[in-house]
Amino acid sequence: MPTRRTTQSSPLHASMLAAALILISDLASAQQPAPAEPEMAPRGQRKLVREIKYGEWQKVCFKTPGTNMVCRTSISGTFDTGQSAVRADVIEREGEGKARLQLFLPVGLYLQAGVKLAVDQGRTYQVPYIWCMTNTCIAGNPADPQLIRDMENGEKLTLEVVDSSVQSITTEIPLNQLAAVRNGVPARTFRQDVDE
Repeated sequence: MPTRRTTQSSPLHASMLAAALILISDLASAQQPAPAEPEMAPRGQRKLVREIKYGEWQKVCFKTPGTNMVCRTSISGTFDTGQSAVRADVIEREGEGKARLQLFLPVGLYLQAGVKLAVDQGRTYQVPYIWCMTNTCIAGNPADPQLIRDMENGEKLTLEVVDSSVQSITTEIPLNQLAAVRNGVPARTFRQDVDE
C-alpha cells in the first residue's frame, strides 16, 4: 500500500510567501495609473437650496506631554435651520511647517468627484473624500503651501462639490480673518496631563 506523505510548511516558508505576496501587490499597485479625473463630469450647476451662514475663524490647540502641540484653525457654516453645512480646518503640528486641509461636508454627495477649491478664482485644487460617517463626509489632504498662502491673502475660498444628481454646487468661505487667527494666540488650548 502506498504511503501518503504530508508536507508542513515551516515558519520561514510562510514568511517568505507572505513577503513575496506583498512585493507582488506593491509592484502591481505601482504600475496602476493614478486616477486623473472623476468618472463622470457634472451635468450642470445648481444653486444651494438653503443659504449657508459662516461664523468666525477660530484657533484651538491640543497638547499632550511629550508631543508637539497640534492646532486647528477652523470656520463653520450652518444652514438657517442650525444644521451644520460645512466646516473647514487648517491643521498644523508645531515645528513641522506643514499643514493639512480638512473639510466636513453633508452626506449625499458624489464622492468620486472630490472637492474642488479655488481662492479668489485662482488656481484650482482637488481634495479627495477620505471617509464618511452617518451625518458628515470628510475630505482631506496635506495642503499645498501655496494654497495656504493664497488663503491667508485671499478674500474667499470657493468650494465646489457634486451632488447625487451629478450637478455641481458651490459655496464661498470668507477668508478675511484667517491669517490673523491662524498666526495669533489660540482661543482655547486643551492640555492632557498623564499621571504615571
